[in-house]
Amino acid sequence: MTGRATAQLIGRVGVWLGALGWVPAADARRAATEIENLGYGALWVGEGHLTKEVFTNVGLLLAAAERLPVVTAIANIWVRDATAMNAAANTLAEAYPGRFVLGLGASHARQVDHRGHEYRKPLAAMGKYLDDLDAAEYGAPAPAIPVPRVLAALRPRMLELARDRAAGAHPYLVPVEHTARAREILGEEPLLAPEQAVVLEEDPVVARRIARAHLRFYLGLPNYVNNLLACGFTDEDVASGGSDRLVDRLVAWGGAEAIRSRVAEHLAAGADHVAIHPLGEGRVLCQDQLRELAPALLEVTR
Repeated sequence: MTGRATAQLIGRVGVWLGALGWVPAADARRAATEIENLGYGALWVGEGHLTKEVFTNVGLLLAAAERLPVVTAIANIWVRDATAMNAAANTLAEAYPGRFVLGLGASHARQVDHRGHEYRKPLAAMGKYLDDLDAAEYGAPAPAIPVPRVLAALRPRMLELARDRAAGAHPYLVPVEHTARAREILGEEPLLAPEQAVVLEEDPVVARRIARAHLRFYLGLPNYVNNLLACGFTDEDVASGGSDRLVDRLVAWGGAEAIRSRVAEHLAAGADHVAIHPLGEGRVLCQDQLRELAPALLEVTR
């Protein structure tokens, strides 16, 4: 499936919910149903080394909703071989036509090495994995439409790989400036779907506290830190949970209009789709934020 077709499939604004990997299945099902009913275009589901297994979880969510596309964001290439990845993707795409997108990523050494795998150069590893995925055999009923693939991509060479070997790119933890540069690298056709963390809170002290609690983990991962430095942030910006400047560029906070404005900035900079990632205190689904934000965010796409 092409980037344009994938963009049409998932709409302009979706929801990225890391908490879906931690909450009980019943809560996750209810969240998927409500996100669909609110009108969001897609649901992005993460995978960590201690969370639910992403394909199993996506299957539960696809079954709970009726029309909502669901994206793995991302399925870790180190923890399953290409044949297993291909089989899982085809199984879901055949069962739920036009509703599954395979998001792939090279993850991080901290998420991989302790499991007994050897984290190597991510660009070379992703290229080889895509070769293996293309060559993987599958004998069960195939989906009517090939599974669209998107790559977790931050730096120029991974963005180029997403342009050349996938439907497009899913950058995570990026400012609007990155979206503009990513579009230049990708060109017009490929999908560009950045994640945008949000906090529906107008008190700057509270909002930044919630944002820093979220960012602290990612600011310990070299892939993200190196990309932020390449985006013009400094060593001081990425230290101690992030400077106010960094926090405010990575996490949109304030009222619904402030968050709508940030989503509009990404779209104006070249994004086809923005996956909003609501943050709260702890591993919560933030459905109250999604309810309040839906009218403003879905209006910006009209």
